[in-house]
Amino acid sequence: MDLRKHLIAGNWKMNGTLDSINEILKIDQLCNGYEVDIALCVPNTIISKTNEAISHKKLVIGAQNCHHDESGAYTGDVSAKMLKDAGAKIIIVGHSERRQAYKETNEIVNKKAVSIIKSDLQTIICIGETEEEKNMGLTNKIVCTQLENSMPSISDENNTVIAYEPIWAIGTGRIPSIREIEVVHKELRSLVSKIKGKDIANKMRILYGGSVKANNAKDIFDLDDVDGALVGGASLNSEEFMGIINVC
Repeated sequence: MDLRKHLIAGNWKMNGTLDSINEILKIDQLCNGYEVDIALCVPNTIISKTNEAISHKKLVIGAQNCHHDESGAYTGDVSAKMLKDAGAKIIIVGHSERRQAYKETNEIVNKKAVSIIKSDLQTIICIGETEEEKNMGLTNKIVCTQLENSMPSISDENNTVIAYEPIWAIGTGRIPSIREIEVVHKELRSLVSKIKGKDIANKMRILYGGSVKANNAKDIFDLDDVDGALVGGASLNSEEFMGIINVC
């Protein structure tokens, strides 16, 4: 546990305009005294202005997706290189909304993560099971398959963070039991150890995501293999987001 500093990362999804930077500045001002790492993955349209506005003492600004190629004839897409140029330091890939709505496979997620790492940025690779898969007892099999095939061979503890987000918990207010979260995170760390070796596994951060709130975060953060959270809706509000950070 001592090898890994906690990370609290917010995913704003398709929310936020230039006016929203005022809310981000509240978080920026409040978070400077904390020991945990803090990131906000905001819409591409405000990355540059947000990065110019913040103090750069603690808060890191990131993005929520990218194309796997550096450039090309991909109308409407944005590459990791472009996002880096705008000021992003970390990029989410493989979120369940991308996997489901845009049919992104593990292989596509892997390619995107490779492009991010080769751009000298950090990536958060998301994995998670549906409620039907959970009810069938397939959680560990599903998330381990996703991780094994989504995590690039060039991933290490410095460039990659794993986020376990049960799809049925995202935005629903429901979360797995503490025991279920513990079991999945232990299984994921064991798999990273098998693939990457024990040293990297002991240093790579694995976050929990899915309806994380200040009132349920303490028990989650107390688990040895949970190294922080990927926060959705609660990260849009400075008070709610800072409440989770306070608990951490």
